[in-house]
Amino acid sequence: MARGKQGTKGSSRNQLRIIAGQWRGRKLDFPDVEGLRPTPDRVRETLFNWLQSLLPGARCLDLFSGSGALGLEALSRGAAEAVMVDQNPQVIKQLNDHVNTLAAEKASVIQADVQAYLTGQSHPFDIVFLDPPYRKNLLEPCCTLLVENGWLSSSARIYMEVESEQEILPFLPPGWEVIREKQAGQVAYYLIQA
Repeated sequence: MARGKQGTKGSSRNQLRIIAGQWRGRKLDFPDVEGLRPTPDRVRETLFNWLQSLLPGARCLDLFSGSGALGLEALSRGAAEAVMVDQNPQVIKQLNDHVNTLAAEKASVIQADVQAYLTGQSHPFDIVFLDPPYRKNLLEPCCTLLVENGWLSSSARIYMEVESEQEILPFLPPGWEVIREKQAGQVAYYLIQA
């Protein structure tokens, strides 16, 4: 479960803001679940600047969706579809509430263990958001499953967010190339071409 709690106690503690697009400025609550942390606004802004030309019409897969910040931001900015996968029941309930509140008809919310989901029937995606919980060794198996089970379109981009001291290169399958990378505080984030 990625993307969730940050800040101090108060009204904005468990809230995220859609940065741009049709739902710009909308504030959405998310549950207080251990390990849940939203991708910070400035990181999302940079990421979606990187993806700007690829988003219209793109099929997006948001793994370890957590607060839904990435999948919902992608839809707000013109993605054709966003499938958000997480296993926590509280997270799933809140994501479904967001989908209903926003009337986000192009969003799908799936409650599943991400690795189990990636062993199921695949449909190629153009953009994959991969932001697993820290220190759980989930990057490598998820990358392997994305490749081996046909989850990626021929020109797919994968976004990864990790703790800044974690090295991602050992986890990258052959042929994957880091095309953008940046660090913000204790978060390192990458855009990868498959």
